[in-house]
Amino acid sequence: MTAPATTGSMDFDPGPLGPFLTRHLGCDTGHFRLERIGGGQSNPTYFLNWGHRRLVLRKQPTGPILKGAHAIDREYRVLEALCDTDVPVPAPVLYHGDADLLDTPFYLMERVEGRVFTDTSLADLPPGERRPIWMAVADTLAAMHTLCPEEVGLGDFGRPGNYFERQIARWDRQYRASPSGPIPQIERLHGWLVTNQPPDDGINALCHGDFRIGNLLFHPTKPKVVAILDWELSTLGHPLADLGFCVMPWHTGPDEYGGLLGVDLEEMQLPNLDEFVARYRAARPGSAPLKLFHKAFALYRFAVIFVGISDRAKAGSAADPKAAALAPLAERFALRALEIAENRAHMTANITNGSAQTPP
Repeated sequence: MTAPATTGSMDFDPGPLGPFLTRHLGCDTGHFRLERIGGGQSNPTYFLNWGHRRLVLRKQPTGPILKGAHAIDREYRVLEALCDTDVPVPAPVLYHGDADLLDTPFYLMERVEGRVFTDTSLADLPPGERRPIWMAVADTLAAMHTLCPEEVGLGDFGRPGNYFERQIARWDRQYRASPSGPIPQIERLHGWLVTNQPPDDGINALCHGDFRIGNLLFHPTKPKVVAILDWELSTLGHPLADLGFCVMPWHTGPDEYGGLLGVDLEEMQLPNLDEFVARYRAARPGSAPLKLFHKAFALYRFAVIFVGISDRAKAGSAADPKAAALAPLAERFALRALEIAENRAHMTANITNGSAQTPP
């Protein structure tokens, strides 16, 4: 068997993969190829050509990881559950839970052709195509939340009730397990969230946990989502957690992981926040309103995620070589959340001017 052609840095020896794939997928007919995909901050991802099949391989990162993080087994379970529903996901191929081949567990899924947008302003698209793309995001999120988890075998995918209480506690544990020093803004925000947490309303749905435009694959020519990607943080929870997370671009600047704050939305022909939320609620009648708490909670989660990205960059196990540059965003996202929570508009000027100081 010939060695695979590889593109990009490999964090594993691909040699043992060939015999494994031959046993499970048949002969490669000389098309075995691996290409590292850039842009992700979590689980290393590769395009894999085997025979005439175009696949994607996802694995855990090498090195130590926090307990419960990089849960690719949960990702694969969601793909299996949703592949025959109206919620668009790549078709699952196989899951290998042992670390004997690639040093970590991994799985394969079919490669879906489409477009990925990392710029939330969609500046590279013709102006008339930008609003329909964002409305497709709202429609897809609503469709996912409308799905009944029990009907697709995900009734036990998370614990029911007290979702925000459990999530705040979980992300606080993850933050405190970090070897980095304390970040006062995150700790202050945590206190606000605990104090202002709304009563549990019993609403439960499949939540993606990282639902943003960069984790969606769009039809090559139409404003349509053809695949939701990166299900690592998925669970059963409150749909407003996903919605709050998805609207973060309207509360963060272009230099803060590509936000829309300060962008002339009308000139760019982009929906404003209220229009996006209204589209979601129209596609999911009866859904509860999005409140300040949900927006602040989403920013808090992402702030803690940035702490983890920074830690992996320091340890040399980050999936993206540019991960180290994102470390300051942990503090800045916490500041944005405090700006929402405490209505301190002057903080915007502080952040825009490059200051990341705790406001008085």
